[in-house]
Amino acid sequence: MSNIANVDRLLDSFLDRGIPGCGLKVVQNGEVLYEGYHGYSDIEEKTPVTSSSIFRLASMSKIPLYTTMMMLYEQGKFLMTDPISDWLPEWKNMKKFDHDENGYVHIVDAKKPITVRDVCSMKCGLPYCNTQEVTDNPVLTSMQNCMKPLIEKGHYTNREHVKAMSEAVLACEPGEKWIYGFSSELACALIEAITDMPVDEVFKQFIFDPLEMGDTRSRFEGDHEKRLVTLYLQSENGPVPFKNSFFDDKHIPGAEHEQGWARLYSTVEDFSHLMQMLSEGGAYKGKRLLSSTTINMMRANGLSEKQLLDYTNTYEKGYGYGYGVRTLIDKAAGDHSGALGSFGWTGGFGTWCEADPEDRVSITYMHNLMPDDELYTHHRVRAVSYGLIK
Repeated sequence: MSNIANVDRLLDSFLDRGIPGCGLKVVQNGEVLYEGYHGYSDIEEKTPVTSSSIFRLASMSKIPLYTTMMMLYEQGKFLMTDPISDWLPEWKNMKKFDHDENGYVHIVDAKKPITVRDVCSMKCGLPYCNTQEVTDNPVLTSMQNCMKPLIEKGHYTNREHVKAMSEAVLACEPGEKWIYGFSSELACALIEAITDMPVDEVFKQFIFDPLEMGDTRSRFEGDHEKRLVTLYLQSENGPVPFKNSFFDDKHIPGAEHEQGWARLYSTVEDFSHLMQMLSEGGAYKGKRLLSSTTINMMRANGLSEKQLLDYTNTYEKGYGYGYGVRTLIDKAAGDHSGALGSFGWTGGFGTWCEADPEDRVSITYMHNLMPDDELYTHHRVRAVSYGLIK
């Protein structure tokens, strides 16, 4: 069994590897098993990481995104089998790339519509497209061509992004392959279309206010920008500040800073409220946000054996994929000490979280570094955190 001293030693050792600062909170049945903050939010200023330090969530923003989708599902707003074109009509008649027996690539009509299930399970057929660099990948080239007018414009809403990308050619038939990427932008657009509200307001009403997450947003409010930890880049001489403002400009209020859906930022404390709710059957401090049955649906593996081949890598060993989350399906394969069905996700700057509804445990870990050193840090955090379970 882990003890607090062991956890402290592990997180301190991360600092020796170049992690500037980090925070971890582990909760079981509402009882805090561990909460600790190590290192600096700004090395040069010697500002320590605390419970109020704000971290960029990057792709860990998908947890509130798909939790909101499941809340709307539970309200009967859609079925997973519904075509997304019911709300986003420009996505009705999609094209896909097809390979003939001689290996030549052709553009043909997709046989099936993209469904809400395809969006929630990363099977819409489009990857991320975050660069305009020349590529020999026909899917990315197609997506880049869609993005050119928006990039020339300089700013754009998520709805504009989604509408432009509807002209892209899919990599495969919808629902055929797990491809990490554009599904989240589509999910965001669906939320706005279904609720007729901006997604930031939906998050606030559905999740942030009920869960007392006042430091979790996509646009800076109050002193949030001041409390945002410095983003560091790994180097031979240790971490150095990453001066590129691309990752943070989208958090500045104002239409001129919009770049589609802006990922969220949060504190360890704030985000732990969400993970606690998910680990404790959908309720937090007596307020019910979701049914436990809906959470079970969210964390059920939806990948076939063939699709698992597209998904599985060294980092994701032992996991399948549900609706917006990884979910543990093989403890031995992943050397995982938590319960089957434990679920969560990761952010590209070093954030990681998991909820274990069987033991009612939530784990929230954050650091911000590029590259994020996730293969070393996250599985160790997972091991010591589950070792705290009583």
